[in-house]
Amino acid sequence: MTQHSPESSAARVTAIIPARLASTRLPNKPLLDIAGKPMIQWVYERTSRADSVERVMVATCDEEIVEAVKAFGGEAVMTSEKHRSGTDRLAEVALSLPKEALIVNVQGDEPLIEPFAIDQLAGGIVSSGAEMASLMWRLGPEDDPNSPNLVKVVVDSRGYALYFSRSRIPFPRGEVASVFGHIGLYAYRRDFLLEYSRMAPSPLEKAESLEQLRALENGCGIRMIESDFRPVSVDTQEDLDRVRRLMVDS
Repeated sequence: MTQHSPESSAARVTAIIPARLASTRLPNKPLLDIAGKPMIQWVYERTSRADSVERVMVATCDEEIVEAVKAFGGEAVMTSEKHRSGTDRLAEVALSLPKEALIVNVQGDEPLIEPFAIDQLAGGIVSSGAEMASLMWRLGPEDDPNSPNLVKVVVDSRGYALYFSRSRIPFPRGEVASVFGHIGLYAYRRDFLLEYSRMAPSPLEKAESLEQLRALENGCGIRMIESDFRPVSVDTQEDLDRVRRLMVDS
């Protein structure tokens, strides 16, 4: 993969939020109400507040989401129903963007996404010259490193991912090392994103059900940036109830 030279100018990115109504655990998730707004609106508005973001787009295959986004003044793009992942949905939208575009993938189920985390990620991909970047946080005593729902990552001396796993890594056999949780926020250079979306699902990706392993198995580097942001994703009704309480208390 081509390694880009670090750029001195501030990062300016297009943030794309993939969203769809189909969800086995929480149907119609993007349109569920949180403190008087659909979830997708919270994600869109908080993403828009990041200094590095010059454009926000929702990529979806559902007309209902397009209508909801337009209702609050946002930009939405219809994409194919055949995409196997949010990354493929992003790639379809990326085809219409300039070749030099930097793209940030913001998950549509992160209504508490912090603008500073997006800015950290955008700055990290620019300063490192990487093709792809993501975030991680240092696990604390309240976190369970053995939980398969908490994806862990280990990095090399340059800050590039060595591996992601639902198992605990590194295993505490000898000297105790910090454990990092992976934050599912990604930045890509446009041409790399298109190449990445064309790669076939890889063995480790399928074993762990972690799409980012496809990049590592194909020899692509993922620059990891440590952040203080703690993700609060909405995957279940319990998650939704928790976020609603947090919104009311804030």
